[in-house]
Amino acid sequence: MKRKLSANEQQTMLGGAVVLTISVALVKLIGMFYKVPLANIIEEVGMGYFASAHEIYLPIFAIAITGLPIAVSRMVAQRVSAGLYRDVRAIHRVAKRLFLAMGISGTLVIAALAWPYAYHFAAGQLLALPAIFAIAPTVLFVCAMSAYRGYYEGLRNMVPTATSQVIEAVCKLAIGLLLAIVVMNVGRHEFVSYGTVFGQTATSIDEAYSLMYAWAAAAAILGITIGSVLGFVYLWLRHKLRGDGITPEQLQLAPPAQPGRKLAREMLLMSVPMVISSSILNLTNFIDAINVQRLLRTALEVHPDVIHDIYGAVFELRGILPDDQVNYIWGVYSIAMTFRTLIPTVVAALGISSLPVIAAAWEQKDSATIHRTINTVLRMAMIIALPAGFGMAVLAYPILTLFYGGIPGMAQHAAPIIMVFGAFTALMAISTPIVAILQGIGRTDVPVKSLVVGMVVKIVMNYVLVSQPQINIMGAAIATVLFFAVLVAINLTYLLRITKTKLRVNQLIVKPLFCGALCAAAAWVVNGMAARWLPQIGPDPRISLLLQVGLATGAGMLIYAISMIFTKALTREDIEMLPGGKKVAKRLAKYGLIG
Repeated sequence: MKRKLSANEQQTMLGGAVVLTISVALVKLIGMFYKVPLANIIEEVGMGYFASAHEIYLPIFAIAITGLPIAVSRMVAQRVSAGLYRDVRAIHRVAKRLFLAMGISGTLVIAALAWPYAYHFAAGQLLALPAIFAIAPTVLFVCAMSAYRGYYEGLRNMVPTATSQVIEAVCKLAIGLLLAIVVMNVGRHEFVSYGTVFGQTATSIDEAYSLMYAWAAAAAILGITIGSVLGFVYLWLRHKLRGDGITPEQLQLAPPAQPGRKLAREMLLMSVPMVISSSILNLTNFIDAINVQRLLRTALEVHPDVIHDIYGAVFELRGILPDDQVNYIWGVYSIAMTFRTLIPTVVAALGISSLPVIAAAWEQKDSATIHRTINTVLRMAMIIALPAGFGMAVLAYPILTLFYGGIPGMAQHAAPIIMVFGAFTALMAISTPIVAILQGIGRTDVPVKSLVVGMVVKIVMNYVLVSQPQINIMGAAIATVLFFAVLVAINLTYLLRITKTKLRVNQLIVKPLFCGALCAAAAWVVNGMAARWLPQIGPDPRISLLLQVGLATGAGMLIYAISMIFTKALTREDIEMLPGGKKVAKRLAKYGLIG
């Protein structure tokens, strides 16, 4: 007999969200500690090669992997709710075979496309080849990991996913940076001694560095690949040693498993719309990235005076070669994109943890759980994303100066892009959880429709805006925001109509928006006061800047917490899901400070 999801199981969803949110936040923090020094090592030109490798990697990776982990998670959640534990084990066996085949195919495709892509499309031409070959094996090992991640997520155990993500990130940080530093040092020594860089003649120091940046970017990406290998090894060993938590009694009472072919067919059919959706997104982003770089090159050729008014001083100061100028601008944008994805990636954990709950509730026609989960997930996304995004917008320049102060022009050129992304972070952040919930209820066709419309808008707006030399790369940021606006509008409309859910607008939008604005205002005021009155501490000005940013961030967080309490934007459920939260919730409820 099918049963309703209990309040405790709903709490498990929130607990899983906390685990994943903390792990993703840690991963993104580690990622910042990776990309910030990496950008200082290989600079914008090297980051351009780094980004070029990701441009070919992401579409192939998405086609190989997207959809299957979600299908595995949903199928497992449905079988667990029905007590079909033998099916659950069979799903995992089938998933491992499918993911292995996809991973091998994806790696071979990237290797085959590396030369034509680098020669015809990448901003660095053939210098992008080392980075592309270094990233190719990552598809195989991330696919292998995803078979385990989707399985454990369907069982509502988010710890294996969270741990493997942290292992990947730590290895990327330690190994990737170490390899990049070694390559740069070896390259410098070879140039000084022989006038070559890894066997290739360099006629000037600028040309030598251009070659070094390409190989150092590849070395840094090799750290990512090694991290994916170790992440897979952890998941494989964990499953071998600790299993999945299904007891022999549960297996004994369960009916025989369905044939593997039938489960594989169901898995593939369920994942097809998601694969199509992701393929549209990533392939269009791939084409769009190429077009943006071509538009930048055209603007540089047709209106060199306008572009040089904006970037010329940095080009001359840094010795950026003419062939590397588009790569420099693209590298600035890729660094800004690191900040753009920071909060949405963290919030995406809410969608991952809610998917098995939504899938089981939809299977059981448990409308109360569906309505409650939708409101909870979207509200938590707004509570996290609004203050973080607004804070990032008002503190963009000092944060960039703190991280990239040693790179002339970085803060000046990247800060306006980050301000645009920060102002609309909440809009971008809620997109992924909405898609996850639609996938949980089986409406994987809806994101496909919204993506087609959104990508048309994005491509058109890029052509319109990026081609304007005064706007140039800022146009790509504006087009990205419009793309997410279209996605959220279409997907949320369908979701609310299909599930017949009514959003609690006051609790979901009004209160978090008001509190987020207060948070940003406090951070802006304290940052300005600290910048004016804080004396320099020690010989390194970054120490004072770190204190300045820390005071501004702390003030914003304090004001946000106080305003959330006094406006009763937080509910008892929000507090109780935190460690030790029940005692805190009880005390706050006693004074009427939570809704």
